[in-house]
Amino acid sequence: MKKVILIIAGLFILIQFIRPAKNESSAPTPLSLKAQYGLPDSIDRVLKVACNDCHSNHSTYPWYDEIQPVTWFVTYHISGGKRHLNFDEFASYPIKKQVKRLKDIVKTLEADAMPLHSYSRVHRDARLNAAQKQLLCDWATSLGKQISDTTKAAL
Repeated sequence: MKKVILIIAGLFILIQFIRPAKNESSAPTPLSLKAQYGLPDSIDRVLKVACNDCHSNHSTYPWYDEIQPVTWFVTYHISGGKRHLNFDEFASYPIKKQVKRLKDIVKTLEADAMPLHSYSRVHRDARLNAAQKQLLCDWATSLGKQISDTTKAAL
């Protein structure tokens, strides 16, 4: 039994040296949602607290994210979130995809699927109340319509 515990402890120590790259770009991009379309302060605040850790090129890492395998779990979720929607690269998406992603924000919030419960359990300030969800839904719907209307007018 003592050998098993030592082997497990040794493996735990060894995995601490296997570290994925962090999501910590500090350079603002002209392709970001904010740079391209502007963001009201109220929306910007909610996105920073509840969304940007997984849906931007910069995540804030608490101390426990330095411990493996927690870092692997967090990195997996961040890469998946960015693959689906990245606010820092939003303007690089085709117009149809931008409008679709804004509609997805509304659907996801209405389904109470974001932020992930595993995230909001640990990041209590990321829990969105009904007013914040409605604020984001109204903004996403309005911006989606604005982008669609601008595109139609340009044709």
